[in-house]
Amino acid sequence: MSMYKGLILASESPRRSELMQKMGLDFHVVPGNLAELPILDELPNSYVARIALEKALRVAALYPDHLVIGADTAVSVDDRILGKPRSARDAEAMLAGLSGRWHEVWTGLALVCLDRTVERVRVVRSEVCFRALSADEIAEYVSGGEPMDKAGAYAIQGEAKRFVTQVKGSYHNIIGLPTMELSRMLDEAGYPPADDNLISIR
Repeated sequence: MSMYKGLILASESPRRSELMQKMGLDFHVVPGNLAELPILDELPNSYVARIALEKALRVAALYPDHLVIGADTAVSVDDRILGKPRSARDAEAMLAGLSGRWHEVWTGLALVCLDRTVERVRVVRSEVCFRALSADEIAEYVSGGEPMDKAGAYAIQGEAKRFVTQVKGSYHNIIGLPTMELSRMLDEAGYPPADDNLISIR
């Protein structure tokens, strides 16, 4: 019998839910909504770790006997954090800045259970290289709407996959949830492990 009453994902991201379903996990979604704003001069790894933990703690306060997963993903270029675009023009500017170069994708993962005094935080980093993009390509991609709720204004599992020339590190991390790392964290926290045959699915 599990020491936790249940598992909660403190995120309403459909991509994270889908990856957790593929891991074979039984969970509920309770969004840990908060303003995702970097502190002045905050580095990307510190930022995603802080936001992931804050999301998890907010939901854990409501469900102290559950194990809560918080996650936050950010894209960065030269340590400059790119969040979700505020407008189509903002999305176009982000993509122009990613054109023809490498950038980093960071995801903070937090596990919290107040009743069991569990609080674990880890950060996973991947690297992505885009080919050179034309202004017309960028405008066409943005007009389709895909970038608008994505960190860095793109979805690697969507239409933007054609922009990518190389990836280093976890592919699932770039989508928004590094499944191998999450599986290890759950195991360390004493939660029933995920299905090892499923966590490698892309």
